[in-house]
Amino acid sequence: MFRLASFVAASITAALLSACVFAPPSNTPADTNAVARMSEHAVSACGAGNVKEVNAKSFTCK
Repeated sequence: MFRLASFVAASITAALLSACVFAPPSNTPADTNAVARMSEHAVSACGAGNVKEVNAKSFTCK
């Protein structure tokens, strides 16, 4: 009986710890506008064709 109770407790604990995490989508209009502004800034700072990556908060040049 003790083994069954331990198995059930371990199974419940594992099920609770493996829950999914929900994150809202990041493609909101505010983020899109921020990326557009950052893209313009990146092109002016790096030069056309020299921008490696742009996100809403920063950019990197090649």
